[in-house]
Amino acid sequence: MVAMSGSSEPIIPPRMITPERKLEALQHVNKRRSGFGFFWEWAKIFTVSVTLFFALRTFVVEAFKIPSGSMEGTLLVGDFLLVNKVVYGAEVPLVGKRLPALRQPHRGDVIVFEWPRDRSKNFVKRLVGLPGDTLAMRDAVLIRNGVALAEPYVSHSDPEADPVWEEFSWQSNFLVKTAGAAVAYHPSRNNWGPLVVPQAQYFVLGDNRDNSLDSRYWGFVPDSLLRGRPEVVYFSFSPDSSDDFAWLTHVRWTRLGERVH
Repeated sequence: MVAMSGSSEPIIPPRMITPERKLEALQHVNKRRSGFGFFWEWAKIFTVSVTLFFALRTFVVEAFKIPSGSMEGTLLVGDFLLVNKVVYGAEVPLVGKRLPALRQPHRGDVIVFEWPRDRSKNFVKRLVGLPGDTLAMRDAVLIRNGVALAEPYVSHSDPEADPVWEEFSWQSNFLVKTAGAAVAYHPSRNNWGPLVVPQAQYFVLGDNRDNSLDSRYWGFVPDSLLRGRPEVVYFSFSPDSSDDFAWLTHVRWTRLGERVH
């Protein structure tokens, strides 16, 4: 029976909220919350992962591939390198500043740097001259500060030739000052110098001395263009233009994990 008041409208009693209905409502709310929580957790993981990746790539380590044979004997075409960017002080993007270096570059270091003539390209060469060094080459033998160097890492792919190139003409401005030196100076690939390396600059050569576009041709490397030092070959394969899957079928297994010296 429904009680009647003075109004003609019936009074409907409130619907009873049973324990079962409370549990059902809580489960529905928790389900919505758990779905949102799952999405939120994955969003945080993704954001942190991307941030760490770019931070590591910018300031710690970066991968590079060897595209040419200029360092053959030490590095091969198809080598993939992990480059230590911390050692010489990583560059901070946009502000043009560098982090403190762990140490200064040493003679004999293999280094990665931006090519002075086109900074969009990265080169890998061996550092042979520091600021203030006097360098020369006689019959393909490198002479530093008057001492002929024994370089066991050097290879020669065309030892009989000694071409003369117009690109070598820049060297005249850095010759050791002697009477008439610049006038009589006719440098070639295997015979040049003596040159004095300016402050805040480096002189680099490829280990494959007969097939390397290096400081002999285009000059010194400003210290501001250093990117880092290769540490290890993490992958390597022998390129084959006729095999699209050479990276699978021509892997150089013995080079994986090899340290760069």
